[in-house]
Amino acid sequence: MARLSDSSSHHMVQSHRGRDSRLQFFYIPIGLGGIALMLGLVFQQVWRSDLAETKATNQSQNRILVPGPRGNIYDREGRILVGNRPRFAVVLYLEELRTEIYREYVEIRKAYRAANDVDAPSVTQMSQIARFTVVQNYLAKINRALDRETELDARSLNRHFNAQRMLPYTLIDDLQPEEYARLLEQLPVNSPLQVYTTSSRFYPYGAAASHTLGFVSSNRDIEIDEDFPGKDLMTFKMVGSKGRDGLEGRFESTLEGKAGGTVYRVDPGGYRVEALHRRLPVQGENLISSIDIDLQLAAEERLREYDLAGGAVALDVNTGEVLVMASLPDYDLNDFSPRLTQTVATDINERGAWLNRPVNGLYPPGSAFKILVTIAGMQAGTITPEKTINCGGYYRVGNRLFPCHDGHAHGEIALKTAISKSCNVFYYQHGLETGAHAIARTARQLGFGEPTGITLPSETRGSLVPDPDWKRERYDQSWVPGDTANFSIGQGYMLVTPLQMATFTASVARGQTQTTPYLTHDPNRPVQQTAPLGLTPGDYSALLEGMEECTISGTSRTSFTTIRNMRIPGLRVGGKTGTAQKRTPKGTINFAWFIAFAPIERPQIAIAVIVEGDAPGEETGGGTYSAPVARDILAKWAEKHPELIPPPPPTDPAES
Repeated sequence: MARLSDSSSHHMVQSHRGRDSRLQFFYIPIGLGGIALMLGLVFQQVWRSDLAETKATNQSQNRILVPGPRGNIYDREGRILVGNRPRFAVVLYLEELRTEIYREYVEIRKAYRAANDVDAPSVTQMSQIARFTVVQNYLAKINRALDRETELDARSLNRHFNAQRMLPYTLIDDLQPEEYARLLEQLPVNSPLQVYTTSSRFYPYGAAASHTLGFVSSNRDIEIDEDFPGKDLMTFKMVGSKGRDGLEGRFESTLEGKAGGTVYRVDPGGYRVEALHRRLPVQGENLISSIDIDLQLAAEERLREYDLAGGAVALDVNTGEVLVMASLPDYDLNDFSPRLTQTVATDINERGAWLNRPVNGLYPPGSAFKILVTIAGMQAGTITPEKTINCGGYYRVGNRLFPCHDGHAHGEIALKTAISKSCNVFYYQHGLETGAHAIARTARQLGFGEPTGITLPSETRGSLVPDPDWKRERYDQSWVPGDTANFSIGQGYMLVTPLQMATFTASVARGQTQTTPYLTHDPNRPVQQTAPLGLTPGDYSALLEGMEECTISGTSRTSFTTIRNMRIPGLRVGGKTGTAQKRTPKGTINFAWFIAFAPIERPQIAIAVIVEGDAPGEETGGGTYSAPVARDILAKWAEKHPELIPPPPPTDPAES
């Protein structure tokens, strides 16, 4: 046998090792790929298993979310303005009717087959008929027990079955307490028919402050905290409520309750079997409003006597808190609960009651604006307490005669009497001397032309302070002296809201330029401090004297003097009437204004009132219509706060 030489053997070993090395490079990727494939198969198997388990869980579990009750709204003295009250309903648990519905379905199918009806309904349609028949039978029992004639809505039932079958189906949602008690006694505990209690909004004072408080509407999109289990499960939501206007809307995040919920194990048909997790709903936080319901009712009662549209605002002079915000026509907030019907909505719309006049109504300010023109003239040095003019009953501007108030000729007249008698001629002359730019500048300084910033969701931004630049830009026309004359008595292009007039009045009462209104009560709210009016003590005193004289012998005297026993004992009031006019195709309509604050020695409350005339030529004056509203507010305020009325000065013995 031949033997391999050492060199040949060594060569073959080297060659074999080289081949092994090449094979390693070939087999390693294959091995790694195999491992990756095995890991992938294992992962896919586990993932599919988890997915199947998750899918099975999602199919075998559902959850129901229940809204939390809303928080209450109180007036500043703790009286409830908005709360919750139980609402009673008759509901039917459909999962307990499956056997009955199936039996009815079988009978219906037999009947059609026996009749050999070629136009027989489909299986789905027969199921719907069976369901309707069974539910109708239960509703008939309730109708007989309550002597009602409630009808079943087939479409509503089908929608509920298809999308909300885990929830009880509501047959009647407006049971009276006595009906609730009767059914509670008659219905067996194990009956699929049950009486069900939810809560709905309740407004103890009906229409009082309706625009301010706001209302709620249905909310089908309630949410629960993220830590509640089952966010990937099919979720059914009970209908809640959501604030849509007024304080209800503005403070939705405060008043909204926290939703509760239950996770259920369900059968293949989607019906509940057992509860797995449960969390109770939590009531929302309460809100203390700034409203004083006594003053609010006093204002509304007087406004209601006129059967005219109008509004009133009263503010705490020092803090800006809103004591009264009344708007008429109004609506009973209880008509919105549990839902607003089309009939009621149409009535509100036809009466023009949706408009919240204090924050959305825009009006020329009329002669009440003369207080601002007085301030502008004093700042410019064109008006002083001593300066007089001669009122002949009209004032000539170019070739046009501008009449005085009621066409009266006041003769020689100074500031105090010009305010109390509302002399137009005095303000035509001094307005022209002061200038439109200066008046507009002071108006903006005192908050006109911009929203007040009140905590309501819908305050208008349409208020307007005109000046020559504005007219040129808006109409491509020059500002003429007649525009300034109209501007000086609150007519022409100027537009304000009653709330702006109230904040302006509060600012004047404090001797400052700005007042921010608030609709929530804070007992620790500080006194507002803004820039001063910039008047000398003598000028400011003369302004207040003229406003007080207006309530004693001037244009609002019939509301504040002894006539008809309307004097408020011990209370000195500063005020100013105004009658603005609006031209319509049918004629000129009057808007009656009155602004006031009291006590004049140490002001605490400021008021603005507007009453809209509704017929051309109708005499709707501020002293006749609006001043009595302010007087009633002040009388109620004085009755409640005698400690805030300064005592009369001591009598000089020499005069007795």
